[in-house]
Amino acid sequence: MTRHTHARYRSAAPLLGILFACLGASAQDSADKAPHGIQSPLPVAVLPSRHTVDLSFKTGSVENVSFSDRGIVLGTSTLTPSPEGVYRLTLDEAQQAAGGANNPLVRLGQLSVEVARQHRQGVQALYYPNLGTQLENLHLNKATGQVLSLPRLGEAVPVNVFHKDNTIFNVMAAQPVTPLFSVYQLVKIARADENIAKAKAGMPVAETARNVEKNFFDLLIAQRELAGAEADARIVQARWLTASNSGTPIVSTAQETEMLGAQKAVLLSTSKVQELTASLNQMIGLPEGTKLELVPPEPLVENVSLAEATEKAAVNPEVIEAEQTAVKAHAGLTLTKLQYVPTVAIVGGYANQNLVSNAILPKDFGYIGFMASFTLFDGFKREHGVKEVKAQTEMADLGVQLTKAKVAATVKSSYLELDRSRQLSRLARRMASATQVVEASYKTDDPAVASARAKMEADMFRAELEYRQAYTKLKALMGAQ
Repeated sequence: MTRHTHARYRSAAPLLGILFACLGASAQDSADKAPHGIQSPLPVAVLPSRHTVDLSFKTGSVENVSFSDRGIVLGTSTLTPSPEGVYRLTLDEAQQAAGGANNPLVRLGQLSVEVARQHRQGVQALYYPNLGTQLENLHLNKATGQVLSLPRLGEAVPVNVFHKDNTIFNVMAAQPVTPLFSVYQLVKIARADENIAKAKAGMPVAETARNVEKNFFDLLIAQRELAGAEADARIVQARWLTASNSGTPIVSTAQETEMLGAQKAVLLSTSKVQELTASLNQMIGLPEGTKLELVPPEPLVENVSLAEATEKAAVNPEVIEAEQTAVKAHAGLTLTKLQYVPTVAIVGGYANQNLVSNAILPKDFGYIGFMASFTLFDGFKREHGVKEVKAQTEMADLGVQLTKAKVAATVKSSYLELDRSRQLSRLARRMASATQVVEASYKTDDPAVASARAKMEADMFRAELEYRQAYTKLKALMGAQ
């Protein structure tokens, strides 16, 4: 990437010489004026100006886009059309619209956090007692018969212990005791999953912002390339017509080929501008065919140091996921060991029944006590389970160390890339600002001047895009979404 970038700036050196001799406007002035001189070949969208209509699109921020008396309302901003029907759009407005709450990727991240939160709260509910009810109504088709005999008297007394028609109503509460230790570990696992979901929730938003930024700069570059191609076509057109004595243009094969090549370059640049404009409109939810005048953003200014980047890499989503995975593994190990502890619960309740005769059980009564269970032998399943989870825990701990080392190495590489792209971006802007000569002494509508200026601005925007992409990558490694 560095070799090609330096080669591009070396190829721009002749243009710089032309600009020193012909151009006097500053780079900032050219950035402000260039959009007015570059007309997109897209048809102007017919937009109502007296009605407010809500739009619905497949992508983008649906609720953040509407028509108003002033133009297109985009989030908290309003795009006001120029007399030519072109709408001015900044990078911040585009990113705000594309990253709204109605973006499917943004909503997906929010839902993942909500799912993890509800799961954790559901596990925490296991701390509380369980309260249940039971109602039975039975009818026996036969009487229960004689069940009480008196051998000494030589006779049997018919006693119906179980009634033929009976109803049972029972209310019981059970409070786990020893399972609470297992619930504590389950809550730790659920909370670790929630932390992972929170760490990843901002990734779709950051990805959407990066995509919009790249499309925005690609369109800026394509517009400058189109302006340069049109200027080159005018230069070729002025050169290929040779006036003869009769006033009839004489066209050679080489001149015609050159003119066709220039027209082809204009057509390709026009198609690229149309494609990128349509893509940006779709990202931010604007109507198809909306003509945009992109406002070049201010140059990126950052002062991140390598030490700061390395320190903040501890909150990187990959590191957080590895650490929380280790937490889950340790909780799982403790949970497996708790299988050696008997399961004890306190129970209590109230029953109302007519199943059993009052001589044995009263019609209604309350009760309280405890229940305990324990598996004496399970074929050494618990022992093997503990060894398995222990090995998984060691793997998770090693995964944390490896992930931190990997992120630290990536941070260092990304910082060097950022530093390199920062220097190239500043070089490109110095080359553009070096063209500030007295413009009044030259023809501002000269095609050679327009072509050189457009190509210089295109190189400047390319370098700025590479700089911003490197900074965004480093911020992602630092955990900043």
